[in-house]
Amino acid sequence: MQASVEIMDGLQATDNAISLMQHIREDIACVFQRDPAARTRFEVITTYPGIHAIILYRMANKLWRRGGRYFPRLISYIARIWTSIDIHPGATIGQRFFIDHGTGVVIGETALVGNNVTLYHGVTLGGVSWNKGRRHPSLGDNVVVGAGAKILGPIEIGEDARVGANSVVIAPVPAGKTVVGIPGKVVQSSQANNKSSDGIDLNHHLIPDPVAEAVSCLLERIRLLEQAVGTHGCIPGGETAEDECNHCDAVQVCEPVHIDFKGAG
Repeated sequence: MQASVEIMDGLQATDNAISLMQHIREDIACVFQRDPAARTRFEVITTYPGIHAIILYRMANKLWRRGGRYFPRLISYIARIWTSIDIHPGATIGQRFFIDHGTGVVIGETALVGNNVTLYHGVTLGGVSWNKGRRHPSLGDNVVVGAGAKILGPIEIGEDARVGANSVVIAPVPAGKTVVGIPGKVVQSSQANNKSSDGIDLNHHLIPDPVAEAVSCLLERIRLLEQAVGTHGCIPGGETAEDECNHCDAVQVCEPVHIDFKGAG
């Protein structure tokens, strides 16, 4: 929780130091660093739903922090209808926040989002409790969250962390780590050479799949056991690895093992 307090203090200090328009200008400028499809400021301002959502959030959040409740929620509701992005006006979001594509993004009331954070479509920063108080995640600076990922509960995602697409994260993630799967598991540290010039790591295709690696390991061990007892394939007494696998729907999953098996002789 100490990290969450530090994120909150830092964001509040920054927010007090810069104006609403400066926040919005930085949100627009960061699009050109993270989306190669962006061409002109006019195009970004008029056609990017993520920019529309963050502009309306900035306005609603200013009113929320001044004690307003109905009008900030009304602005948030309008933004959700317009952009399909639901950001609670009570959420705390830092500078240069970018939502790519945006459809289906949900950010809860007590979420804390640091600076230079990137979210893709379908991301949820949600709660797991109906109790009042902190119930949503805290994201440190430079975090990248892949499409469809769900980060649930008052957990902390450390600086420079990556969350793989469609992951469900319910436990804290250390700084600089990558988490994938359901439930999310830390698989590796982010590599500096995978980052763009502004420090944002976008190489989601390089994120490993620990479940696939575990299945591959089990298949290899089965192959070695079959070899040790002198049998091949799925049928007892089979002479080749393809004795039954040619008729199996999972043949593509096991195909690398077949290649290894043939090579073993």
